Amino acid sequence: QVQLVESGGGLVQAGGSLRLSCAASGRTFSTYIMGWFRQAPGKEREFVAAIGTSGGSPYIADSVKGRFTISRDNAKITVYLQMNSLKPEDTAIYYCAAGRLYYLMNRGSADYWGQGTQVTVSS
Repeated sequence: QVQLVESGGGLVQAGGSLRLSCAASGRTFSTYIMGWFRQAPGKEREFVAAIGTSGGSPYIADSVKGRFTISRDNAKITVYLQMNSLKPEDTAIYYCAAGRLYYLMNRGSADYWGQGTQVTVSS
């Protein structure tokens, strides 16, 4: 069992930065691929980024590539999403997820989900 709690969301002006954190509980954290998704009002949830169990092999969605980076610290059982050069279209609820890579990236499904954190980017 893994529980995920996101933090770090908020209101930021366009061009600004935020770092989201996802704190996990559970002994099996390091065995899961960790990912971030987002859902904007009226839109489907979309994949943002994922990272391998040891912190390598990051996968970044084309819509945020070059602006967002994902990292993880297994010692702190935390995964991060650094968001730079934010745009109003990045406004969404951001969710942390734990699961298997194929299902995270291609099916948008995960074994575990966090409750989400709101990110609002003003123009």
